[in-house]
Amino acid sequence: MARKATRSKASSTSRTKAAATRSTPTGSARERIVEAFMMLLAEQPIERIGLAEIAERAGVTLVELRGEFGSPLAVLAAHAKDLDRKVLAEIDPDMEEESPRERLFDVLMRRIELLSPHKEAIRSLLRSARRDPPLALALNAMAVRSQQWMLTAAGISASGPKGMVRAQGLALLFANVLRTWVDDDDDGSRTLAALDRDLARGQRFSGLLDDLCRIPEAACNLRQRMRSTRRDRRDREDRAAV
Repeated sequence: MARKATRSKASSTSRTKAAATRSTPTGSARERIVEAFMMLLAEQPIERIGLAEIAERAGVTLVELRGEFGSPLAVLAAHAKDLDRKVLAEIDPDMEEESPRERLFDVLMRRIELLSPHKEAIRSLLRSARRDPPLALALNAMAVRSQQWMLTAAGISASGPKGMVRAQGLALLFANVLRTWVDDDDDGSRTLAALDRDLARGQRFSGLLDDLCRIPEAACNLRQRMRSTRRDRRDREDRAAV
């Protein structure tokens, strides 16, 4: 009986310590919700996180939570948007004279630095995405939107079909770098090397893409010349008939 009481007391003490070590989110209701969600994501997979749990951790009511967000994925999208804004607010004007690749490297490294407090949450998210294809697709859509802004921040066009292909390629590249980053417990050298290596590969792919994009343009110009030639021939035949 005494042992049972001791175990109960120890369990209670453990729960109290765990609760004490959890930091309480601060700020507006929206900020508290986003921070609470990222804290929960560091502790458990996204598929296990419920709306009531997010509200409880953030210290808001379900009414307040519903007023801000409709789902856990919407909270995650808000976190990605906040991250975009922070990166855009800290663009280094001294990088303007650098090459596009160097500017993009600087932008993406800044994004990784801002993600540092949430490394465990990102690790959890990557694990869930590997076993849940619909979630992976949803995360990819968020990543492509963010990478369009990252490309723009680096002075690289992200508009039109070509820009979408660039953003998609960069989203995949960045996800690959994050897989290295979550296990990089040293001085970040492995992450730096992975980003530099993947950007070099992406630059080669971009050059190939430029060539591919010229093919449809050339084909279009050829079709226009052929139409013009046919019109001229018909005009000459009509004049000859008259």
